[in-house]
Amino acid sequence: MPFATPKIVLALGIAAVSAALSGCNTYQPAPKAFSEATIQPYTLDSGDRLRVTVFDQQGLTNTYTVDQAGYIAFPLIGQVPARGRTLQQLSGQIAQKLRQGYIRDPDVTIDVDRYRSVYIMGEVGQPGQYSYVPGMTIQNAIAVAGGFSSRANQSNADVTRKINGHVMTGRVGISDPVLAGDTIYVRERLF
Repeated sequence: MPFATPKIVLALGIAAVSAALSGCNTYQPAPKAFSEATIQPYTLDSGDRLRVTVFDQQGLTNTYTVDQAGYIAFPLIGQVPARGRTLQQLSGQIAQKLRQGYIRDPDVTIDVDRYRSVYIMGEVGQPGQYSYVPGMTIQNAIAVAGGFSSRANQSNADVTRKINGHVMTGRVGISDPVLAGDTIYVRERLF
């Protein structure tokens, strides 16, 4: 009977190591939708600030922010849904509503004044919320956040991204592009 205890301890030890190693596999490589999302037209979401210009209508030309519900409050026509729409779709929608009794032939153009933020967490110098810049890569975002910490895994990062209304997480290389609204998590290296 004295030998049964070490065998149980050994079995429990092996089980604990197996569980710890299997925990390393919880994140999968980024799905194909991650790379496809980087070549799609920019879609609006909460936190984007837009510069809307209505030609020859100074009272309507202004900056508007997409609110938490995904709408912008526009004079005369009220709440306009913006979430998930491209800039062209939103400008067409505003022009159509303005044609309904307000302006005969409105010419509406929209530019992004400020993109929604990216969030950088984990093994970086200063985790937090940072401004998105078009063309930003994972490596650029990490540099903005103070660079890698001494314990950081410097070859890849986990990114959480909203694609077509679905939140997805995947592991990507540091040269991969960032999209506005992404959450980047830099893991600790194993050795």
